[in-house]
Amino acid sequence: MVVRAANWAFLGMLCAMGARAAELPAAPPASPSDSLPVATDARLGGDETQTRFVMDFNRKIDLRAFTLADPYRVVVDIPQVVFQLPSKTGETGRGLIKAFRFGLVMQGGSRLVFDLAKPAKIEKAFVVDSTETAPARLVLDLAPTDRESFLRRTAADNRARADLPRVDAPAVKEGDQRPLVVLDPGHGGIDTGTKGPSGEEEKDIVLNFAQRLRERLEKSGKYRVLLTRTDDTFVALADRVRIARDAGATLFVSIHADSLPHGEGDAQGASIYTLSDTATDSEAARLAEKENRADVIAGVDLKSEPDDVAGILIDLAERETKSLSTQFAHKLAGEMKAVMRMHKKPLKSAGFRVLRAPDVPSVLVELGYVSNRQDLQSLLSETWRNRTSDSMAQVIETFLSSPMAGAHTGSN
Repeated sequence: MVVRAANWAFLGMLCAMGARAAELPAAPPASPSDSLPVATDARLGGDETQTRFVMDFNRKIDLRAFTLADPYRVVVDIPQVVFQLPSKTGETGRGLIKAFRFGLVMQGGSRLVFDLAKPAKIEKAFVVDSTETAPARLVLDLAPTDRESFLRRTAADNRARADLPRVDAPAVKEGDQRPLVVLDPGHGGIDTGTKGPSGEEEKDIVLNFAQRLRERLEKSGKYRVLLTRTDDTFVALADRVRIARDAGATLFVSIHADSLPHGEGDAQGASIYTLSDTATDSEAARLAEKENRADVIAGVDLKSEPDDVAGILIDLAERETKSLSTQFAHKLAGEMKAVMRMHKKPLKSAGFRVLRAPDVPSVLVELGYVSNRQDLQSLLSETWRNRTSDSMAQVIETFLSSPMAGAHTGSN
């Protein structure tokens, strides 16, 4: 491929650029991560005939690059690193790259995911060591290609690479017959979820809340409680469902916080969702579509989705699970409205992939809108979190002590 000399000149200058003069996030507290490589800057150059991405590190690392289709993506896997990058890095693109994101994808591994404007091929992907005057650099060169060639390359990439390791259910003590509640803090790792106006991330808000709810439930001594993630790690949607089923969960509660894009008005209050193959309204459909994109965001190959999830909607309709999920959602909404602001339509349903366990009553709780100032203030409030977790725990206790839920527990 012929590349314009001016473009190559620009790309060469790009590699020599220093760190941007932008405010960096605060360094993480002293921990084992202090020994990890650190990414300090990232930038894009070029146009649709040739696009180069450069990321600076404090020391040389290894990489593995591959492509994913539908949507078109380039994924670069690297060892676990600490990202100390300017705010809003990756939110805008250039040339063949529409946007990119980065983060932890599993313990010991980080990932860069590039959303492509159109099919592109990886011409080069390499890391250069640091020198006395320049940091170590990861360099990715992309050039345009056609869809057929892209798909052939993607198929070859997928044959040559291993998928993310499966996340198994945490160990459950044998002989403990207490009901098991699985709490699912949404997002995590490379998938940050929604963001507040000052950078507050949904993944952190919901993990904090889930940990408080777990403490409240465990304090009673009546229940076992598992979290699908206990730290800032990405967990695929299918793995979240599998954790609940493999562990024999009695109840599954997925915890999130919504957001409306700027310019689309304002909304506030908590909502509770159950599974349905038909969304109750356009807002429920929008939210389900957004939440179901977690695997896409993290650069997961959707073609590897296990078959046992595909037909679950039919299976679910034949069981009592759907009815129990709806009963729990109604009880939860009734109790929560006494202690917190609820959405004007707090009970909805849509096709959330994370709710597709056919034998586990499941709901998805949106605690509020990080895009709404009052809701965000509540989500970050110790008092609000304690009050709301107490309320939810009370509903869980009441529900699990009911005859129908007790009979269902016995079937697990």
